[in-house]
Amino acid sequence: MDYNNKDIVLNELIGLKARVLKSLDRKQEGISGTVIDETKNTILLETRNGKKSIIKITSVFRFYHGGDSFVVDGKEISFRPHERTEKAFKFYKRRKNSRLQ
Repeated sequence: MDYNNKDIVLNELIGLKARVLKSLDRKQEGISGTVIDETKNTILLETRNGKKSIIKITSVFRFYHGGDSFVVDGKEISFRPHERTEKAFKFYKRRKNSRLQ
């Protein structure tokens, strides 16, 4: 699958590496791991210290794919995975199609 900064909000997140850049829960900032599941409201990361559930809407994430990374505000992905293509399209239109490093 080809990920870019514009379509990251529409694509599958499970299997991607992720890091919490910002969160209203300061204890969650800096948590990183592999996305192993997601719901409408949360992302479940497998970390070195076990599984961590992160609330999407109050967090900002950096997702890694290959040598690229993409910053995503949790509001852009706070949908059920199977509804994301339809509901996140407004965010897709706003995002620039460039790589964020």
